[in-house]
Amino acid sequence: MRSSLAPGIRLITSFSRDSWYRGFTLFLTFLFYTSYHLSRKPISIVKSQLHRNCSTLIRPPNLNGTDNETWCDWAPFDQDNYQTLFGAVDNSFLVAYAIGMFFSGIFGERVPLRYYLTIGMLLSGLFTCLFGLGFYLNIHSIWYYAFVQAMNGLVQTTGWPAVVACVGNWFGKGKRGFIMGVWNSHTSVGNILGSLIAGVFVSSAWGMSFIVPGIIIASTGVLCFFFLVEKPEDVGCSPPQHHEDNEKEPLLQNSYSNEEIFSSPGQSNSISSEPAEEHTKAISFCGALRIPGVMEFSLCLLFAKLVSYTFLYWLPLYIANVAHFDPKEAGDMSTLFDVGGIVGGIVAGLVSDQTGGRASTCCVMLILAAPMLFLFNHIGQHSLATTIGMLLVCGALVNGPYALITTAVSADLGTHESLRGNSRALSTVTAIIDGTGSIGAALGPLLAGLISPTGWNNVFFMLITADILACLLLSRLVYKEVRGWCGHSPRHRGFKEI
Repeated sequence: MRSSLAPGIRLITSFSRDSWYRGFTLFLTFLFYTSYHLSRKPISIVKSQLHRNCSTLIRPPNLNGTDNETWCDWAPFDQDNYQTLFGAVDNSFLVAYAIGMFFSGIFGERVPLRYYLTIGMLLSGLFTCLFGLGFYLNIHSIWYYAFVQAMNGLVQTTGWPAVVACVGNWFGKGKRGFIMGVWNSHTSVGNILGSLIAGVFVSSAWGMSFIVPGIIIASTGVLCFFFLVEKPEDVGCSPPQHHEDNEKEPLLQNSYSNEEIFSSPGQSNSISSEPAEEHTKAISFCGALRIPGVMEFSLCLLFAKLVSYTFLYWLPLYIANVAHFDPKEAGDMSTLFDVGGIVGGIVAGLVSDQTGGRASTCCVMLILAAPMLFLFNHIGQHSLATTIGMLLVCGALVNGPYALITTAVSADLGTHESLRGNSRALSTVTAIIDGTGSIGAALGPLLAGLISPTGWNNVFFMLITADILACLLLSRLVYKEVRGWCGHSPRHRGFKEI
Protein backbone atom coordinates (compact mmCIF):
# COMPACT_ATOMS: atom_id res chain seq x y z
CA MET A 1 0.00 0.00 0.00
CA ARG A 2 2.86 2.34 0.87
CA SER A 3 4.36 1.83 -2.62
CA SER A 4 1.30 3.53 -4.13
CA LEU A 5 2.07 6.80 -2.33
CA ALA A 6 3.52 9.67 -4.30
CA PRO A 7 7.33 9.99 -3.99
CA GLY A 8 7.04 13.35 -2.26
CA ILE A 9 4.65 11.98 0.35
CA ARG A 10 6.91 8.98 0.95
CA LEU A 11 9.78 11.38 1.53
CA ILE A 12 7.74 13.44 4.00
CA THR A 13 6.54 10.41 5.97
CA SER A 14 10.04 8.93 6.11
CA PHE A 15 10.99 11.55 8.68
CA SER A 16 9.80 11.30 12.25
CA ARG A 17 7.92 14.02 14.09
CA ASP A 18 11.07 14.77 16.08
CA SER A 19 13.08 15.21 12.88
CA TRP A 20 10.59 17.69 11.45
CA TYR A 21 10.63 19.77 14.62
CA ARG A 22 14.44 19.70 14.73
CA GLY A 23 14.70 20.74 11.10
CA PHE A 24 12.14 23.50 11.60
CA THR A 25 13.97 24.83 14.67
CA LEU A 26 17.29 24.74 12.81
CA PHE A 27 15.75 26.69 9.92
CA LEU A 28 14.13 29.29 12.17
CA THR A 29 17.26 29.97 14.24
CA PHE A 30 19.28 30.15 11.00
CA LEU A 31 16.85 32.77 9.71
CA PHE A 32 16.92 34.71 12.99
CA TYR A 33 20.68 35.08 13.21
CA THR A 34 20.97 35.75 9.48
CA SER A 35 18.82 38.83 10.11
CA TYR A 36 21.04 39.86 13.04
CA HIS A 37 24.14 39.89 10.85
CA LEU A 38 22.24 41.35 7.91
CA SER A 39 21.45 44.43 10.01
CA ARG A 40 25.09 44.83 11.16
CA LYS A 41 26.67 44.87 7.72
CA PRO A 42 25.38 48.13 6.14
CA ILE A 43 27.78 50.39 8.06
CA SER A 44 30.80 48.82 6.37
CA ILE A 45 29.24 49.35 2.92
CA VAL A 46 28.12 52.92 3.59
CA LYS A 47 31.52 54.08 4.89
CA SER A 48 32.93 54.51 1.40
CA GLN A 49 29.90 56.65 0.52
CA LEU A 50 30.09 58.85 3.62
CA HIS A 51 33.67 59.82 2.73
CA ARG A 52 34.62 59.78 -0.94
CA ASN A 53 37.28 61.15 -3.25
CA CYS A 54 35.29 64.12 -4.50
CA SER A 55 37.96 65.16 -7.01
CA THR A 56 36.99 62.24 -9.24
CA LEU A 57 33.31 63.26 -9.34
CA ILE A 58 31.47 65.96 -11.26
CA ARG A 59 30.09 68.58 -8.93
CA PRO A 60 26.47 69.61 -9.59
CA PRO A 61 26.36 73.27 -10.67
CA ASN A 62 23.52 74.14 -8.28
CA LEU A 63 25.24 72.74 -5.17
CA ASN A 64 25.85 75.28 -2.41
CA GLY A 65 29.16 75.44 -0.53
CA THR A 66 32.72 76.38 -1.38
CA ASP A 67 34.76 73.35 -0.33
CA ASN A 68 35.61 71.56 -3.56
CA GLU A 69 37.38 68.69 -1.80
CA THR A 70 34.56 67.51 0.51
CA TRP A 71 31.37 68.59 -1.26
CA CYS A 72 30.32 64.96 -1.83
CA ASP A 73 31.01 63.78 1.75
CA TRP A 74 28.54 63.47 4.60
CA ALA A 75 29.46 65.57 7.63
CA PRO A 76 30.94 64.88 10.15
CA PHE A 77 32.82 62.27 8.12
CA ASP A 78 34.09 64.91 5.66
CA GLN A 79 37.16 65.82 7.74
CA ASP A 80 40.70 64.42 7.69
CA ASN A 81 39.96 62.40 10.85
CA TYR A 82 37.15 60.48 9.15
CA GLN A 83 38.83 57.12 9.81
CA THR A 84 38.97 57.86 13.54
CA LEU A 85 35.28 58.79 13.45
CA PHE A 86 34.43 55.58 11.63
CA GLY A 87 36.37 53.69 14.29
CA ALA A 88 34.39 55.48 17.01
CA VAL A 89 31.07 54.53 15.40
CA ASP A 90 32.18 50.91 15.00
CA ASN A 91 33.34 50.70 18.59
CA SER A 92 30.19 52.25 19.97
CA PHE A 93 28.47 49.13 18.68
CA LEU A 94 31.20 46.63 19.49
CA VAL A 95 32.07 47.80 23.01
CA ALA A 96 28.39 47.85 23.97
CA TYR A 97 28.06 44.39 22.40
CA ALA A 98 31.06 43.03 24.28
CA ILE A 99 29.88 44.38 27.64
CA GLY A 100 26.28 43.36 27.12
CA MET A 101 27.18 39.83 26.02
CA PHE A 102 28.46 38.86 29.49
CA PHE A 103 25.05 39.72 30.95
CA SER A 104 22.97 38.49 28.03
CA GLY A 105 23.65 34.82 28.72
CA ILE A 106 22.61 35.24 32.34
CA PHE A 107 19.31 36.83 31.31
CA GLY A 108 18.85 34.28 28.53
CA GLU A 109 18.77 31.41 31.04
CA ARG A 110 16.19 33.13 33.22
CA VAL A 111 13.84 34.55 30.56
CA PRO A 112 11.94 32.48 27.96
CA LEU A 113 14.10 32.43 24.82
CA ARG A 114 11.15 33.15 22.54
CA TYR A 115 10.35 36.42 24.30
CA TYR A 116 14.03 37.29 24.67
CA LEU A 117 14.75 36.90 20.94
CA THR A 118 11.55 38.65 19.88
CA ILE A 119 12.23 41.75 21.96
CA GLY A 120 15.87 41.81 20.86
CA MET A 121 15.04 41.66 17.15
CA LEU A 122 12.31 44.29 17.37
CA LEU A 123 14.60 46.72 19.20
CA SER A 124 17.48 45.99 16.86
CA GLY A 125 15.23 46.79 13.90
CA LEU A 126 14.30 50.08 15.55
CA PHE A 127 17.87 51.24 16.13
CA THR A 128 19.03 50.09 12.68
CA CYS A 129 16.26 52.20 11.12
CA LEU A 130 17.16 55.18 13.33
CA PHE A 131 20.70 55.18 11.90
CA GLY A 132 19.29 55.31 8.38
CA LEU A 133 16.86 58.07 9.31
CA GLY A 134 19.91 60.29 9.88
CA PHE A 135 20.08 60.62 6.10
CA TYR A 136 16.49 61.79 5.70
CA LEU A 137 16.51 64.00 8.82
CA ASN A 138 19.84 65.54 7.71
CA ILE A 139 21.60 64.68 10.99
CA HIS A 140 25.33 65.44 11.09
CA SER A 141 26.18 64.79 14.75
CA ILE A 142 28.73 62.06 15.50
CA TRP A 143 27.09 61.64 18.90
CA TYR A 144 23.77 60.66 17.33
CA TYR A 145 25.31 57.93 15.19
CA ALA A 146 27.52 56.68 18.03
CA PHE A 147 24.57 56.52 20.45
CA VAL A 148 22.33 54.65 18.00
CA GLN A 149 25.11 52.16 17.27
CA ALA A 150 25.78 51.64 21.00
CA MET A 151 22.13 50.90 21.70
CA ASN A 152 21.97 48.58 18.70
CA GLY A 153 25.05 46.74 19.95
CA LEU A 154 23.45 46.29 23.34
CA VAL A 155 20.18 44.81 22.06
CA GLN A 156 21.97 42.59 19.52
CA THR A 157 23.52 40.64 22.39
CA THR A 158 20.15 38.93 22.77
CA GLY A 159 20.78 36.92 19.61
CA TRP A 160 23.78 34.64 19.88
CA PRO A 161 23.40 33.03 23.35
CA ALA A 162 19.70 32.46 22.70
CA VAL A 163 19.98 30.80 19.27
CA VAL A 164 22.93 28.59 20.33
CA ALA A 165 21.07 27.55 23.49
CA CYS A 166 18.00 26.73 21.41
CA VAL A 167 19.94 24.63 18.88
CA GLY A 168 21.87 22.95 21.70
CA ASN A 169 18.56 21.97 23.30
CA TRP A 170 17.49 20.18 20.12
CA PHE A 171 20.69 18.53 18.86
CA GLY A 172 23.02 16.05 20.53
CA LYS A 173 26.77 15.84 20.26
CA GLY A 174 27.17 13.14 17.57
CA LYS A 175 27.35 15.30 14.41
CA ARG A 176 27.24 18.65 16.16
CA GLY A 177 30.37 20.02 14.45
CA PHE A 178 29.04 19.40 10.94
CA ILE A 179 25.44 20.43 11.70
CA MET A 180 26.48 23.62 13.45
CA GLY A 181 29.13 24.29 10.81
CA VAL A 182 26.41 24.31 8.16
CA TRP A 183 24.03 26.19 10.45
CA ASN A 184 26.67 28.80 11.31
CA SER A 185 26.78 29.86 7.67
CA HIS A 186 23.99 32.23 8.74
CA THR A 187 26.77 34.63 9.76
CA SER A 188 28.20 34.76 6.25
CA VAL A 189 24.79 34.59 4.55
CA GLY A 190 23.68 37.55 6.66
CA ASN A 191 26.83 39.47 5.78
CA ILE A 192 26.36 38.72 2.08
CA LEU A 193 22.68 39.71 2.05
CA GLY A 194 23.43 42.80 4.14
CA SER A 195 26.14 43.84 1.68
CA LEU A 196 23.94 43.28 -1.36
CA ILE A 197 20.91 45.05 0.12
CA ALA A 198 22.99 48.00 1.32
CA GLY A 199 24.77 48.13 -2.04
CA VAL A 200 21.49 48.64 -3.88
CA PHE A 201 20.83 51.95 -2.10
CA VAL A 202 24.30 53.15 -1.06
CA SER A 203 24.97 55.45 -4.04
CA SER A 204 21.48 56.96 -4.24
CA ALA A 205 20.02 57.10 -0.72
CA TRP A 206 22.27 55.43 1.86
CA GLY A 207 19.61 55.76 4.55
CA MET A 208 17.66 52.95 2.93
CA SER A 209 20.75 50.74 3.31
CA PHE A 210 19.85 50.68 7.02
CA ILE A 211 16.07 51.01 6.96
CA VAL A 212 15.43 47.94 4.78
CA PRO A 213 17.60 45.60 6.96
CA GLY A 214 15.94 47.13 10.03
CA ILE A 215 12.51 46.19 8.73
CA ILE A 216 13.73 42.68 7.89
CA ILE A 217 15.08 41.91 11.38
CA ALA A 218 11.96 43.35 13.02
CA SER A 219 9.83 41.08 10.81
CA THR A 220 11.81 38.00 11.85
CA GLY A 221 11.20 39.02 15.46
CA VAL A 222 7.46 38.73 14.85
CA LEU A 223 8.07 35.33 13.22
CA CYS A 224 10.01 34.23 16.29
CA PHE A 225 7.17 35.14 18.63
CA PHE A 226 4.67 32.99 16.74
CA PHE A 227 6.73 29.91 15.83
CA LEU A 228 9.87 29.29 17.95
CA VAL A 229 9.88 26.14 20.12
CA GLU A 230 12.64 26.37 22.74
CA LYS A 231 12.90 22.73 23.90
CA PRO A 232 11.83 19.33 22.54
CA GLU A 233 9.92 18.65 25.74
CA ASP A 234 7.63 21.62 25.04
CA VAL A 235 6.02 19.77 22.11
CA GLY A 236 6.41 16.21 23.36
CA CYS A 237 9.59 15.39 21.43
CA SER A 238 12.44 13.34 22.86
CA PRO A 239 15.47 15.32 24.13
CA PRO A 240 18.85 14.73 22.44
CA GLN A 241 21.72 12.72 23.92
CA HIS A 242 24.56 15.11 24.74
CA HIS A 243 27.11 12.47 25.77
CA GLU A 244 28.12 9.17 24.30
CA ASP A 245 30.16 6.73 26.34
CA ASN A 246 32.00 5.38 23.31
CA GLU A 247 32.79 8.74 21.85
CA LYS A 248 36.40 9.76 21.64
CA GLU A 249 36.58 13.15 23.32
CA PRO A 250 40.17 13.97 24.32
CA LEU A 251 39.59 17.70 24.80
CA LEU A 252 36.33 17.82 26.67
CA GLN A 253 36.61 14.55 28.57
CA ASN A 254 35.84 15.06 32.26
CA SER A 255 38.48 13.72 34.61
CA TYR A 256 36.86 14.24 37.96
CA SER A 257 33.63 13.52 39.77
CA ASN A 258 30.49 15.17 38.45
CA GLU A 259 29.86 16.87 41.78
CA GLU A 260 32.71 19.36 41.40
CA ILE A 261 30.73 22.33 40.15
CA PHE A 262 27.51 21.92 42.11
CA SER A 263 28.66 20.49 45.44
CA SER A 264 31.12 21.26 48.16
CA PRO A 265 34.04 18.90 48.95
CA GLY A 266 32.31 17.66 52.06
CA GLN A 267 29.27 16.32 50.29
CA SER A 268 29.03 12.62 49.55
CA ASN A 269 28.42 10.96 46.24
CA SER A 270 24.83 10.37 47.26
CA ILE A 271 23.99 13.66 45.61
CA SER A 272 24.02 11.87 42.29
CA SER A 273 20.86 10.05 43.26
CA GLU A 274 18.88 13.27 43.62
CA PRO A 275 16.19 13.98 41.04
CA ALA A 276 17.37 15.69 37.89
CA GLU A 277 15.21 18.71 38.64
CA GLU A 278 17.51 19.62 41.50
CA HIS A 279 20.36 20.29 39.07
CA THR A 280 18.54 22.48 36.58
CA LYS A 281 19.29 25.72 38.36
CA ALA A 282 21.17 28.26 36.24
CA ILE A 283 24.93 27.96 36.59
CA SER A 284 26.93 30.85 38.05
CA PHE A 285 29.41 32.89 36.04
CA CYS A 286 32.36 31.49 38.01
CA GLY A 287 31.00 27.97 37.72
CA ALA A 288 30.90 28.31 33.93
CA LEU A 289 34.50 29.56 33.89
CA ARG A 290 35.60 26.38 35.71
CA ILE A 291 34.36 24.13 32.91
CA PRO A 292 37.45 22.64 31.21
CA GLY A 293 38.37 24.51 28.04
CA VAL A 294 36.19 27.60 28.49
CA MET A 295 39.06 29.97 29.32
CA GLU A 296 41.36 28.82 26.50
CA PHE A 297 38.72 28.94 23.80
CA SER A 298 37.40 32.28 25.06
CA LEU A 299 40.83 33.92 24.82
CA CYS A 300 41.51 32.28 21.46
CA LEU A 301 38.23 33.66 20.14
CA LEU A 302 39.23 37.13 21.33
CA PHE A 303 42.05 37.23 18.77
CA ALA A 304 40.24 35.21 16.10
CA LYS A 305 37.25 37.56 16.25
CA LEU A 306 39.58 40.57 16.18
CA VAL A 307 40.73 39.45 12.74
CA SER A 308 37.26 38.50 11.50
CA TYR A 309 35.54 41.71 12.57
CA THR A 310 38.31 43.90 11.19
CA PHE A 311 37.53 42.36 7.81
CA LEU A 312 33.80 42.72 8.46
CA TYR A 313 34.00 46.47 9.06
CA TRP A 314 36.98 47.55 6.95
CA LEU A 315 37.27 45.17 3.98
CA PRO A 316 34.96 47.14 1.62
CA LEU A 317 36.86 50.37 2.36
CA TYR A 318 40.21 48.59 1.87
CA ILE A 319 39.09 47.23 -1.50
CA ALA A 320 37.77 50.64 -2.54
CA ASN A 321 41.02 52.40 -1.56
CA VAL A 322 43.54 49.83 -2.80
CA ALA A 323 41.78 48.30 -5.81
CA HIS A 324 39.90 51.54 -6.68
CA PHE A 325 36.42 50.04 -6.90
CA ASP A 326 33.34 52.23 -6.41
CA PRO A 327 31.35 51.71 -3.17
CA LYS A 328 28.86 49.22 -4.66
CA GLU A 329 31.52 47.16 -6.43
CA ALA A 330 33.68 47.07 -3.29
CA GLY A 331 30.72 45.90 -1.23
CA ASP A 332 29.86 43.18 -3.74
CA MET A 333 33.49 42.03 -3.93
CA SER A 334 33.75 41.83 -0.13
CA THR A 335 30.98 39.21 -0.06
CA LEU A 336 33.46 36.68 -1.45
CA PHE A 337 35.22 36.73 1.93
CA ASP A 338 31.96 35.56 3.51
CA VAL A 339 31.44 32.92 0.82
CA GLY A 340 34.83 31.51 1.81
CA GLY A 341 33.72 31.73 5.45
CA ILE A 342 30.74 29.47 4.74
CA VAL A 343 33.01 26.79 3.29
CA GLY A 344 35.56 27.22 6.10
CA GLY A 345 32.95 26.80 8.82
CA ILE A 346 31.53 23.63 7.28
CA VAL A 347 34.98 22.11 6.68
CA ALA A 348 36.09 22.94 10.23
CA GLY A 349 32.98 21.30 11.70
CA LEU A 350 33.28 18.21 9.52
CA VAL A 351 36.99 17.69 10.22
CA SER A 352 36.57 18.21 13.96
CA ASP A 353 33.71 15.70 14.04
CA GLN A 354 35.81 13.06 12.30
CA THR A 355 38.96 13.63 14.35
CA GLY A 356 37.45 14.65 17.70
CA GLY A 357 39.96 17.51 17.75
CA ARG A 358 38.20 20.86 18.00
CA ALA A 359 41.35 22.69 19.17
CA SER A 360 43.64 21.02 16.63
CA THR A 361 41.32 21.90 13.76
CA CYS A 362 41.24 25.55 14.84
CA CYS A 363 45.01 25.65 15.32
CA VAL A 364 45.80 24.26 11.85
CA MET A 365 43.51 26.76 10.16
CA LEU A 366 44.98 29.64 12.16
CA ILE A 367 48.51 28.57 11.20
CA LEU A 368 47.56 28.54 7.52
CA ALA A 369 45.72 31.88 7.78
CA ALA A 370 48.79 33.90 8.82
CA PRO A 371 50.80 33.55 5.56
CA MET A 372 47.62 33.88 3.48
CA LEU A 373 46.88 37.26 5.08
CA PHE A 374 50.40 38.38 4.20
CA LEU A 375 49.97 37.26 0.59
CA PHE A 376 46.54 38.86 0.31
CA ASN A 377 47.95 42.26 1.24
CA HIS A 378 50.91 42.01 -1.15
CA ILE A 379 49.55 40.23 -4.22
CA GLY A 380 45.80 40.12 -3.64
CA GLN A 381 45.09 43.16 -5.81
CA HIS A 382 47.26 42.28 -8.81
CA SER A 383 44.34 41.01 -10.86
CA LEU A 384 40.63 40.34 -10.50
CA ALA A 385 41.18 36.57 -10.45
CA THR A 386 43.83 36.89 -7.73
CA THR A 387 41.56 39.10 -5.65
CA ILE A 388 38.67 36.64 -5.90
CA GLY A 389 40.86 33.64 -5.06
CA MET A 390 42.56 35.29 -2.09
CA LEU A 391 39.27 36.55 -0.65
CA LEU A 392 37.79 33.05 -0.78
CA VAL A 393 40.82 31.38 0.81
CA CYS A 394 41.33 34.02 3.51
CA GLY A 395 37.61 33.97 4.33
CA ALA A 396 37.69 30.20 4.83
CA LEU A 397 40.81 30.20 7.02
CA VAL A 398 39.85 33.24 9.11
CA ASN A 399 36.17 32.41 9.69
CA GLY A 400 36.57 28.62 10.02
CA PRO A 401 38.02 28.64 13.58
CA TYR A 402 35.75 31.54 14.58
CA ALA A 403 32.69 29.59 13.41
CA LEU A 404 33.75 26.35 15.10
CA ILE A 405 34.44 27.98 18.48
CA THR A 406 31.23 30.00 18.59
CA THR A 407 29.03 27.03 17.66
CA ALA A 408 30.14 23.42 18.21
CA VAL A 409 32.77 24.19 20.86
CA SER A 410 30.38 26.46 22.79
CA ALA A 411 27.66 23.81 22.65
CA ASP A 412 30.12 21.08 23.70
CA LEU A 413 31.28 23.06 26.71
CA GLY A 414 27.77 24.22 27.61
CA THR A 415 26.61 20.59 27.76
CA HIS A 416 29.82 19.26 29.27
CA GLU A 417 29.41 16.00 31.21
CA SER A 418 30.56 17.72 34.41
CA LEU A 419 27.28 19.67 34.35
CA ARG A 420 25.30 16.44 34.80
CA GLY A 421 22.69 17.32 32.17
CA ASN A 422 22.08 20.87 33.33
CA SER A 423 20.95 22.39 30.03
CA ARG A 424 20.63 25.83 31.57
CA ALA A 425 24.40 26.34 31.52
CA LEU A 426 24.54 26.52 27.73
CA SER A 427 23.48 30.14 27.37
CA THR A 428 25.95 31.37 30.03
CA VAL A 429 28.88 29.43 28.55
CA THR A 430 28.06 30.71 25.07
CA ALA A 431 27.84 34.27 26.37
CA ILE A 432 31.22 34.01 28.13
CA ILE A 433 32.96 32.67 25.04
CA ASP A 434 31.34 35.08 22.61
CA GLY A 435 31.55 37.98 25.07
CA THR A 436 35.30 37.51 25.41
CA GLY A 437 35.54 37.23 21.63
CA SER A 438 33.55 40.44 21.29
CA ILE A 439 36.27 42.31 23.16
CA GLY A 440 38.53 41.38 20.27
CA ALA A 441 35.77 42.32 17.83
CA ALA A 442 35.77 45.79 19.38
CA LEU A 443 39.57 46.11 19.44
CA GLY A 444 40.07 45.05 15.81
CA PRO A 445 38.13 47.83 14.03
CA LEU A 446 39.37 50.36 16.61
CA LEU A 447 43.01 49.46 15.98
CA ALA A 448 42.37 49.40 12.23
CA GLY A 449 41.00 52.95 12.43
CA LEU A 450 44.04 54.13 14.37
CA ILE A 451 46.64 52.24 12.31
CA SER A 452 45.25 52.60 8.77
CA PRO A 453 46.41 56.24 8.36
CA THR A 454 50.00 54.90 8.68
CA GLY A 455 49.39 52.41 5.88
CA TRP A 456 47.43 49.22 5.23
CA ASN A 457 50.59 47.13 5.63
CA ASN A 458 50.60 47.89 9.34
CA VAL A 459 46.96 46.87 9.65
CA PHE A 460 47.77 43.46 8.15
CA PHE A 461 50.77 43.02 10.44
CA MET A 462 48.40 43.59 13.35
CA LEU A 463 46.00 40.97 11.99
CA ILE A 464 48.77 38.40 11.48
CA THR A 465 50.02 38.96 15.03
CA ALA A 466 46.53 38.42 16.43
CA ASP A 467 46.17 35.25 14.37
CA ILE A 468 49.41 33.81 15.76
CA LEU A 469 48.40 34.65 19.35
CA ALA A 470 45.06 32.89 18.86
CA CYS A 471 46.93 29.78 17.74
CA LEU A 472 49.34 29.86 20.69
CA LEU A 473 46.50 30.06 23.20
CA LEU A 474 45.26 26.66 22.03
CA SER A 475 48.65 24.96 22.26
CA ARG A 476 47.97 23.19 25.58
CA LEU A 477 44.62 21.87 24.37
CA VAL A 478 46.17 20.73 21.09
CA TYR A 479 48.87 18.89 23.05
CA LYS A 480 46.18 17.15 25.13
CA GLU A 481 44.27 16.11 22.00
CA VAL A 482 47.41 14.71 20.37
CA ARG A 483 48.18 12.73 23.54
CA GLY A 484 44.65 11.36 23.42
CA TRP A 485 45.10 10.25 19.81
CA CYS A 486 48.39 8.57 20.75
CA GLY A 487 46.64 6.50 23.42
CA HIS A 488 47.82 8.37 26.53
CA SER A 489 45.26 8.46 29.32
CA PRO A 490 44.61 11.87 30.95
CA ARG A 491 45.91 12.36 34.44
CA HIS A 492 43.20 12.65 37.08
CA ARG A 493 43.60 16.00 38.74
CA GLY A 494 40.07 17.25 38.83
CA PHE A 495 39.22 20.32 36.78
CA LYS A 496 42.83 21.44 36.74
CA GLU A 497 43.50 18.73 34.18
CA ILE A 498 42.03 20.14 31.01
